Amino acid sequence: MKIIFAGTPDFAVPSLQMLLASKHDICAVYTQPDRPAGRGRQLHVSPVKALALKHEIPVFQPANLKTDEDFQQLLSLNADLIVVVAYGVILTQAVLDAPRLGCINVHGSLLPRWRGAAPIQRALMAGDEKTGVTIMQIALKLDAGDMLHKEEYVIDAKDTASSLHDKLAQLGATGLSKVLVEMDAGAIHAEPQDESLVTYAEKLTKIEATIDWAQPADSLELKVRGLNGWPVAQTLYQDNVLRIWQAEAIALDTELEPGMVSCNNKNMDVATGKGLLRLHEVQLPGGKRISTQAFLNAHDVNGIKLGNSSCIPAVVG
Repeated sequence: MKIIFAGTPDFAVPSLQMLLASKHDICAVYTQPDRPAGRGRQLHVSPVKALALKHEIPVFQPANLKTDEDFQQLLSLNADLIVVVAYGVILTQAVLDAPRLGCINVHGSLLPRWRGAAPIQRALMAGDEKTGVTIMQIALKLDAGDMLHKEEYVIDAKDTASSLHDKLAQLGATGLSKVLVEMDAGAIHAEPQDESLVTYAEKLTKIEATIDWAQPADSLELKVRGLNGWPVAQTLYQDNVLRIWQAEAIALDTELEPGMVSCNNKNMDVATGKGLLRLHEVQLPGGKRISTQAFLNAHDVNGIKLGNSSCIPAVVG
């Protein structure tokens, strides 16, 4: 098949790598325009663009694919299929109808659960036992197209949004490969989504990073895991924002007020609304991520109270 690939971030890279190694003709790659990044605000290419250029694949970076010039350029490629993986640009109906086989998408959840922008993080924060990827036909309505294939993954107790992102990116490539085989054989089966089972994965916001110690430890552990990567869970420690990268809920009763720290056996436990949250990896402003043991070697925190949502002046990062 003659395929256009549309994607931008790291999540899309394994799928493009799979396509480049396949028998299919990848005639072009579409990705978002280069963006300024880093302290110098220099223009950076997307991971997908970098991979495409390495393999000498033509790259197109229109802002929205809505101008006639951009649409005619896409039509001129005469592709059989457009594969979309975390492209970040809404496709018009005209674009969806342009290829002979339409457009398909690799989505990081088991649809119809977690349509939307942050399915990986929301699945973790909700305490889902399993997640996965869905390959679907793209429709105009957000993530509402017919499902072509699913790859399931049982969430590990130590999975974070960062680790789960990488695992699902690989699963997406696996599922996409299977769908292309079925398309080649003319044996593809599309299953409509059950609208009664739809949930939405709202976009993450920085304000969500703030820890409310009155919440149960189990919920806070899920929050820490779900926000690992960005924006990262945080609390206030002596007028400094303390980021929490890794933590574990401990089912022990305590009479301490939520937010109070107790240290024993080189552990840093924080009282919550129910149980304790044991911190494993933290970070202070300007510093590196370090183990809690290393943090305790430099800071005496036993008996202090960490801040809550009402006393953190700003969310960083």
